[in-house]
Amino acid sequence: MRMCLIIALFVFSAAVQASTTLRVGNQVLTAGDSPERVTELLGKPSSKSHKHSSKSRGSSRGSRRGGVRVVSKDQGGEQWRYRRDGRVTVVTFVDSRVSDIEDHRL
Repeated sequence: MRMCLIIALFVFSAAVQASTTLRVGNQVLTAGDSPERVTELLGKPSSKSHKHSSKSRGSSRGSRRGGVRVVSKDQGGEQWRYRRDGRVTVVTFVDSRVSDIEDHRL
């Protein structure tokens, strides 16, 4: 039973990591990377915008659990959009770090 739980957790963690990484040539962009790293790998964005939180302005923008900052999906941030090779890549930053990477075909 314990082994099944360990395997399930491993599979889940691999799936989560896959949604927060992007292969660029022979390198990888990962959640937590800096804006400088994004520019190094992807170049200048096609556009930039601010993603606004659905929460009120006075509310907390994240919480801390065990020393780790927990960021909710509806939290605001800056988004950089790239058009490359028939794809659109959107990189979202929260607190000057990559928090989410979306990549899809046009």
